[in-house]
Amino acid sequence: MEAFNNFVSTINGFVWGPVMLILLIGTHVYLTIRTRFIQRKTFTGVKLSVTPDTEAAGDVSGFGALATALAATIGTGNIVGVATAIGMGGPGAVFWMWFTGLLGMATKFGEATLAVKYRVKAKDGSFIGGPMYALERGLGQKWLGVLFALFTGFACFGIGNMTQGNSIAESVKGTFGIPKVATGVVLMVLTGLVILGGVKSISKVCEKLIPFMAGLYILGCVIILFLNASYVPAAFSAIVKGAFNPEAAGGGFVGATMVMCIRAGVSRGLFTNESGLGSAPIVDAAAATRNSSRQALISMSGVFWDTIVICLITGLVLVSSILKDPVGMEGLVGANLTAGAFSAIPKLGPAVLTFGLITFAWSTILGWSYYGERAWVYLVGVKAIMPFRIAWTIVVLVGCSIALDVVWNVADTLNAMMAFPNLVALLGLSGVIASEAKKYIWDNNLDAWSDDEIPQLDK
Repeated sequence: MEAFNNFVSTINGFVWGPVMLILLIGTHVYLTIRTRFIQRKTFTGVKLSVTPDTEAAGDVSGFGALATALAATIGTGNIVGVATAIGMGGPGAVFWMWFTGLLGMATKFGEATLAVKYRVKAKDGSFIGGPMYALERGLGQKWLGVLFALFTGFACFGIGNMTQGNSIAESVKGTFGIPKVATGVVLMVLTGLVILGGVKSISKVCEKLIPFMAGLYILGCVIILFLNASYVPAAFSAIVKGAFNPEAAGGGFVGATMVMCIRAGVSRGLFTNESGLGSAPIVDAAAATRNSSRQALISMSGVFWDTIVICLITGLVLVSSILKDPVGMEGLVGANLTAGAFSAIPKLGPAVLTFGLITFAWSTILGWSYYGERAWVYLVGVKAIMPFRIAWTIVVLVGCSIALDVVWNVADTLNAMMAFPNLVALLGLSGVIASEAKKYIWDNNLDAWSDDEIPQLDK
């Protein structure tokens, strides 16, 4: 098993290495240019997300799809991932996370555009789409669609289920002393109650959970920034200056080269918002929207909240806390670094952080359950739905109870491999993305109805 884990780790290092980072960032830049810097329309997307398109057909509202996608992406990466990036590359890594998110908004727009344009109706009448249908219907490359679905169908159990459940169980045990198995049983029951109702049930829970959990976490961050007020300007300066001259950071930060700084920020940024990996468009395809660009703008706004807002605030909290107490924060990494920063709020700080970690991880379990389900529906039809939901619920308990080093490495590798066919779809259909953006956004037709056919499947 150790040899197998080392082998998988080697593959993981390659698929998440420089080639992947260059491909993803290159796609971000290319689509930013092709869509005429669609990021300019961020706040239009925010406005549309809270403006229901009541006359359009779909399984969930545009905001419901956004909330479900955010449930899957707002996770431990926003809390622990930022701390890890700072530990690897210094405060400047936060800038590169932010910059990666800014560019990635164009890719997220493109993913959602293709998801809605090429979506279909399953045998049960539900909407289904994502990279697999863009590859099959848009590019005529069904084999790549099958590969994407296979990678997603297996990766989801690790990256979106077992590892998340395990982090919850570890957090609850460390904070409250509750056995991991007991946490697993409760988590399994709660998860089953939600996902057995399908995407409508998932989106309803996420619509309420996401604003609450993110709002509470942000409130905690704002309180810490208020307590660290005199260090915030220096923290912001360290983030900006450290992005281009990491060695000048000082102030209790580990030394880092320019390459380490950029790689840490870019890799953690990509992991946090998942732009280019192809997961979020699976739920975008289920959204009630009159044309592809409306939901694409809504989906794009998710990166704004996830990376531009939450990750930046987290970065300021961590950097200002290190500057304020370099001795007390020395040697802390990952979750411990974030815990050290939140200890600035007496008694309530650690509780808010623990609650954030638990709810962020659980929401990821809910969001990824839908991604995995739709992948298996693509492969074998609607008959896969109930067996998948039952299996997903049981695996939550398994994840809470066992060590997951191998599972994490395998899932992380498969998660990266999802990106390759998805990037083929994005680049191969970039002309379609640009055309849809021009037709509905730049020609001021956001209220127009699409005349795209939505085929009915017989499986």
